[in-house]
Amino acid sequence: MHDEAAPVPAEAPRGDSPAGPRRRAVDLRPDEALRLLSGVPLGRIVFTEQALPAVRPVNHVVDGGDVVIRTAEGAALARRAREAGTRGVVVAYEADEIDAVARLGWSVVVTGYCRLVTDPEEAARYAEVLRPWTDRHREQVVRIRPDLVTGVRLVAAD
Repeated sequence: MHDEAAPVPAEAPRGDSPAGPRRRAVDLRPDEALRLLSGVPLGRIVFTEQALPAVRPVNHVVDGGDVVIRTAEGAALARRAREAGTRGVVVAYEADEIDAVARLGWSVVVTGYCRLVTDPEEAARYAEVLRPWTDRHREQVVRIRPDLVTGVRLVAAD
């Protein structure tokens, strides 16, 4: 006999009905999605490690339509990008800003190839604006050149 607890919702829905307010998802244009992405400091990088998905929270900047992050020299993402060389490694990058109470907000996903930034001057410039949030040293800079930019905005249903 299993002694399992019943699932407990994280929070009871709030809004104009017992199920919460009605919302609909509106697709974002790529330029609008990148603009929203550039307005938040934190996202999640998704890549493959030992044939499984790996997800890491990181801070970023959007520069000329590319997403740039810093990582540790020996980290899995840096290692994969180094092994891939100039062709890069396929990654996804997601960031969002969602109000869980109001059930409004947006989510953006950038998919593309991640490559090491090897130019010392360029890497130094990014090091000035990308301050790690943890005490772990992150000396490697990587750039994601988007092939696909998608996003949705949660808005009030009419």
